[in-house]
Amino acid sequence: MTTYCKLLALFLLIATAGCTFKTEEYLRPDQVTDFKTLYSENCSGCHGADGRMGAAVALNDPLFQHLAPKDFVRKTIANGIPGHMMPGAAKTAGGFLTDRQIDILVDGMQQNWGRPGDFGNPPQLLVEGAAPGDVQRGDAAYKTFCSSCHGPDGAGGKAGSIIDPQYLAMATDQYLRTTAIVGRPDLNIPDWRGYVSGRPMTGQEVSDVVAWIASHRTAPTLITRDQPRDQPKENQ
Repeated sequence: MTTYCKLLALFLLIATAGCTFKTEEYLRPDQVTDFKTLYSENCSGCHGADGRMGAAVALNDPLFQHLAPKDFVRKTIANGIPGHMMPGAAKTAGGFLTDRQIDILVDGMQQNWGRPGDFGNPPQLLVEGAAPGDVQRGDAAYKTFCSSCHGPDGAGGKAGSIIDPQYLAMATDQYLRTTAIVGRPDLNIPDWRGYVSGRPMTGQEVSDVVAWIASHRTAPTLITRDQPRDQPKENQ
């Protein structure tokens, strides 16, 4: 075989092998339109892998999807909650999601996790527009509906403390109201109908309990350079 034939055979071998290579498709982040991918990459860290068992509100909850206004959910995703741990996901708020991707998330949650049902006559979910709460009435309402789990003073019982300063620093009034109304079905926490058998909470009682819990918030303590810190025991 001549040198020319050998080179030609080598070229054909390489060309044939090259035909078997697959080119992986790559989408820019702003081109992703799959709901599960968008949710996994942007929401699951706080709300759980399937909208459940996360640190934040359970989104995989038909009651929440029924009560939460679509515009409220969209604005919360886009802008986040100023001063708290939820950041804005929209590009205009420093995030990475386009308006279309946020719409896909909102629609996907309702389509995948919402369903018709008998939800009774629930209190208004949003703090905005709800009846103002009263701390003194809230103390009585707390003892009626919440103390059996969270203890007589809110410091903890069968369930954790709801007056802990670190918890309240992260829990907005809206979060407290949402949790009181929809509960956490993934954690076996009932909704507003299940705290006392046959005695659902009224909207006013929800507002009053939220006011009582929120009254335990304290301003964060700042340590200045001139303020002595606690010393380890071995140095005292």
